[in-house]
Amino acid sequence: MKNNKRYVCILAALVLMTVSAVAQEGRIITNSKLLGVGATNILDTYLSPEKYNGTELRYISHTLREHEGKRLYREIIHQGNVAYADNRAGNGSEMAGMYNFQYGWHYRVLSLEADRLTLGVGGNIDANLGFIYNTRNSNNPAQARLYLNITPVIEAAYRFYIKNSPHTLRYELSVPLLGVMFSPNYGQSYYEIFSQGNYDHNVVPTWMGNAPSLRQLLTFDFTLWGTTFRVGYLGDFQQAKVNGLRSHVYTNSLVVGVTKRFQLIKMRP
Repeated sequence: MKNNKRYVCILAALVLMTVSAVAQEGRIITNSKLLGVGATNILDTYLSPEKYNGTELRYISHTLREHEGKRLYREIIHQGNVAYADNRAGNGSEMAGMYNFQYGWHYRVLSLEADRLTLGVGGNIDANLGFIYNTRNSNNPAQARLYLNITPVIEAAYRFYIKNSPHTLRYELSVPLLGVMFSPNYGQSYYEIFSQGNYDHNVVPTWMGNAPSLRQLLTFDFTLWGTTFRVGYLGDFQQAKVNGLRSHVYTNSLVVGVTKRFQLIKMRP
């Protein structure tokens, strides 16, 4: 009987050690899927000197991939949006669309109160592909939007409980630092660029001086009926002044969606 108890104790100790070792190799993935609707303001002087105001719809997939016990983690973002806007006179409109992909490495520089308050910094590769279409123009009715940035990111999260229910308040700010952008030159048509092959400084270096832009996202997570919901505010302000042309797309949106957090365990031999 004593030997059996000893074997049980040894087996239990081995199981606990194994679980501990496995947990150290676990990956934690937090994914949020959000829908946004908000007001947008569009200007592209290649198409029109007028500003257009309207509504934007947006989808966001935001993923954080962490290794338990490590400060380095990855961020992956997919965004897609469409917008429809009218000019002040109401006799013209523009349609716009954009796909944004971001991938980056971040480092948690601050962690307080057992990870209740965290602060992370890092940088993302920020790729954007889209268009603006003006319904009034017969010549040069559309403008391509194509740019790539290196974008520093800062983020903070505060986790707390209300009546034993977990909540998270999170803020993320990203500001493009350096990049490149496609743009026709002032007075240059797309026919000249693509049919005649007339290059005229159409790939333009960008920086905070000629393309000051930012994105910010403030969200609140709460659990209800066993599901974690996320609501928040998105401010996306993209602008540039290159090749004698000015452009901007300013958006303020309400975002809502769900968040899932799960752990992948890697079994060691």
